[in-house]
Amino acid sequence: MDAKFFEIDTKMEALRTRTASFPAKILKDYRDRLDVSWIFHDNALEGVVLSYSELKAAIDQRIISDVTLIPMYEEVRNHKAAVDFVREASVAKKPPAVDLELIRKLYAILTPEEAAKGYPYRRENPLHRLYYHEITPPEKITYKMRKLGEWMESDEFTELHPITRATKVHFRLLSTYPWTKNSGKVARLLMNFILIKHGYLPAVIHSIERQRYYEVLRMENDGLLNLVVESLENSIETTAKFLDELNGLRVKRAS
Repeated sequence: MDAKFFEIDTKMEALRTRTASFPAKILKDYRDRLDVSWIFHDNALEGVVLSYSELKAAIDQRIISDVTLIPMYEEVRNHKAAVDFVREASVAKKPPAVDLELIRKLYAILTPEEAAKGYPYRRENPLHRLYYHEITPPEKITYKMRKLGEWMESDEFTELHPITRATKVHFRLLSTYPWTKNSGKVARLLMNFILIKHGYLPAVIHSIERQRYYEVLRMENDGLLNLVVESLENSIETTAKFLDELNGLRVKRAS
């Protein structure tokens, strides 16, 4: 896996060099489109499939004609706010630490209705859920989250390669499954916070990998790591293709 990490690091360095020559506005527009794709696939992993037009309408602040869709639109807007937070906080001069406070912050953005309750952990095992891996019994969640917090502050955690670090914290948070709602989204946002903080693109796990994603969460091995690496490579390839197309337009206009 070290060789694969070196390959990804080399590609990312080349990508950063290439993006430096393009206008900030063009790159921001591309990033915005990438974030819509990120939200689409992340929702699809949770069993909520939205069209591009529905996503754009949800993010747009203009009046919504179909009032029955408003609850879903609010969830998408909260998700977009969480993605924006990850983008901004990960590249801040002083990024927040990867700790329990950050996890609660991500959950709070996604699930603001839980604010008045203090964001309590789940008190039962949900009978109907998408994730069928083993999850922590309710009475042990507080303990497991405390141990997770201690691990994130340890040398063992900080000495891991950022891709491994992001993947392992993703796995451990989802194996605890602290909240019935949005635990999966929080785990993936936390993973991508770590990746972006260390100069990577977000690893967007595509909806076509949904079944595989559920399967690799059943056991702690290289299954999830391989999926995250492939998702990163896909993000790099997609961005490189976009830059190639932009460069082609530049050449065409200059000739």
